[in-house]
Amino acid sequence: MCNSSSISEFLLLAFADTRELQLLHFALFLGIYLAALLGNGLILTVVTCDYRLHSPMYFFLLNLALLDLGCISTTLPKAMANSLWDTRAISYQGCAAQVFFLFFLFCSEYFLLTVMAYDRYVAICLPLHYGSLLGSRACAQMAAAAWGSGLLLAVLHTAKTFSLPLCQGNVVDQFFCEIPQILKLSCSNSYLTEVQLTTATAFLMLGCFVFIVVSYVQIFRAVLRIPSQQGRHKAFSTCLPHLAVVSLFLSTVIFAHLKPPSISSPSLDLVLAFLYLVVPPVANPFIYSMRNKEIKVAMWKVMTGCFS
Repeated sequence: MCNSSSISEFLLLAFADTRELQLLHFALFLGIYLAALLGNGLILTVVTCDYRLHSPMYFFLLNLALLDLGCISTTLPKAMANSLWDTRAISYQGCAAQVFFLFFLFCSEYFLLTVMAYDRYVAICLPLHYGSLLGSRACAQMAAAAWGSGLLLAVLHTAKTFSLPLCQGNVVDQFFCEIPQILKLSCSNSYLTEVQLTTATAFLMLGCFVFIVVSYVQIFRAVLRIPSQQGRHKAFSTCLPHLAVVSLFLSTVIFAHLKPPSISSPSLDLVLAFLYLVVPPVANPFIYSMRNKEIKVAMWKVMTGCFS
């Protein structure tokens, strides 16, 4: 038994016990991390440098790339370091920082994906009002609201979580620090306020999910009314990448946290957490670039140094 004041570090869940597998994991994580840096770095570069991409859709895509870089950089470098140096430890302050930044970036990304759904809704369903509803000032305000809301929720949840007395040791059953795992270490009944705050946040997230679903129902109805096949294909091509990103983001997170307790295990939780933390930041740039001709052209110009 120990209290939070006596805890100076937490012990994270290791990916492997043997040295060979640890080094293999380090090499795998390094390759994945470099792929995420390259993909999102290219998105940031082309959107910033190519004036033809200075539009609301690509402005939000730039913000998404920033959030993806932040998400994967919050957890993967520490996991790589632990695998390389054969350790499981993370300091108390480091754990709190990891919880804060991960919650902040994840919530901000979810709110941003909601804003991007609104962008696609206006572009397809209200094209004549697109310029007035999504001007540069309005886009900046919506992006700031997404980042600001995530920051506020992260401050509230992190402060509440790490103010709880911890009486169940310091072993975290995950390869990174997250709020549910920290709550498992808290004293009996002391976590109820954080659970209430989490429930309120969940209802907010549910509201965003309903908004995304309703937006896409309206989008699909509008697209199906377009008379020409070419027009329908063009409209779908601007929406499918965002829909794929939302589906990948939500499906992995929802299954990881709402799966039946009967199938829960540390190994499965480890794999699922890896999927929702690491796969979206790596996959999102490729999802957008594969279906978007403008991004492909801009990326080619970046790689050949031929901006016009």
